[in-house]
Amino acid sequence: MYPVQDVDALLLLSMLLATKRRPADMVEIVAAADLLDGGVGSEARWAEAFRRFATHDLIVEVDGRYALTAAGVLLVDRLPKKADTAERIFLLREKLAEYEPAEKSPSIVMQEEQVAEAVRVHQASKSVGGQNLLMPKPKPDEDTAPRRGPARRPGGWRRG
Repeated sequence: MYPVQDVDALLLLSMLLATKRRPADMVEIVAAADLLDGGVGSEARWAEAFRRFATHDLIVEVDGRYALTAAGVLLVDRLPKKADTAERIFLLREKLAEYEPAEKSPSIVMQEEQVAEAVRVHQASKSVGGQNLLMPKPKPDEDTAPRRGPARRPGGWRRG
């Protein structure tokens, strides 16, 4: 493939997170990117990566929503689950550098304005007090962890 950047790997990871059960719209993909790495960054580079992945048969449009193709799922499928985001991006960049598409597919029309609008909608939804399912859940304090039952005696219970 062409020279691979962090934006490319972040886009694929965001697509994987946003399209777990169904194709996702652009706002959901931006929300997943915000959760993973803190945001989209440059809308121009994001839109260019989106068009390039569609051409290389990694992303497909389904009824105005976007999903990973089988080739795209294969690229992100074998990444380590316990690795942090930076390590996963590094490993995915290596896989993308080695990837050669079987054939070119038609590109998806993606403009910078579409990405910028999705970022604005996501930022507006963050300020509204609702439940965002992509946000990480807070970890419980150790003091409020449920306590165990009574401890066993070293010699066991005596029968009387």
